[in-house]
Amino acid sequence: MGLENQTSVTEFILLGLTDNPILQILLFVFFLLVYIITLLANTGIIVITWLDVHLQTPMYFFLSHLSFVDICYSSVTTPKNLQSLLVEKKSISFLGCALQMYFFIGFAASESFLLVVMAFDRYVAICNPLLYSVLMNRRLCIQLMTAVYLASFVISLIHTTCTFRLSFCESNVINHFFCDVPPLLVLSCSDTLVNEIVIFIIVGFNCITSLLTILISYIYIISTILKIRSAEGRQKTFSTCASHFTAVLIFYCTVVSMNLRPPSSYSLDQNKVTSVFYTMMIPMLNPLIYSLKNKEVKTAMRKVFRLNFAI
Repeated sequence: MGLENQTSVTEFILLGLTDNPILQILLFVFFLLVYIITLLANTGIIVITWLDVHLQTPMYFFLSHLSFVDICYSSVTTPKNLQSLLVEKKSISFLGCALQMYFFIGFAASESFLLVVMAFDRYVAICNPLLYSVLMNRRLCIQLMTAVYLASFVISLIHTTCTFRLSFCESNVINHFFCDVPPLLVLSCSDTLVNEIVIFIIVGFNCITSLLTILISYIYIISTILKIRSAEGRQKTFSTCASHFTAVLIFYCTVVSMNLRPPSSYSLDQNKVTSVFYTMMIPMLNPLIYSLKNKEVKTAMRKVFRLNFAI
């Protein structure tokens, strides 16, 4: 009842990326292709980590979860965006908008925390190889993943609850292609100062602590690699974390550029391209980065393809 008293809006209208009919068709084809590649590539990573016994290690256990998260958080926004590009009325229900925001933030946060866990895994593997199998046992891996999902969706619940406690009484038109926090704060007729503070504190704290943890891990990793006398040994060791480091750079550069500024300074059109990259391109790029830069993944993929062709 309290929520109903605070807003008269029962649905939102998503303006999307463009009103140009020709451009909408081109974007639909492009986004559909990206989404299909995302699903196939990430599903492929999950399948080969299950099928190949050589990939049933903590590193690839976390990689399979990264692919699962990429599938989920891409699927939260992309199908609705594809639909909106084909229909005249780009509407989404009030509940649908809240659920989309909740799951998108939850899976995006999961990716952030998962990259931290993967950095820790690489640190233990390279800096403490003799203890790796003891420390990174299956029980700890499951506990870490449970903590990642639990923390992520608690954070998402805080953001979503704070956002949808606001009043939306003047307009229901969201100048975006999905329900994200900043455009909804701009749309609200309530005082959003508390929301801005919550966003800045939570996102800022998570980004800073996550990046610091990853940075410290890589300082130790690089220091250990430089102590290896053989150039071939250094290259082989660094190749095991090069894919992860690339994924970290792409993800966190995008997150920091989008979120670490006050929503009151949010430009309605400024971050749409960044959002497309964040919601659609990163989930597609991650499996490609890991498959192209990782020899073990490429070898496992060739084995699977040879097996399929033999059958």
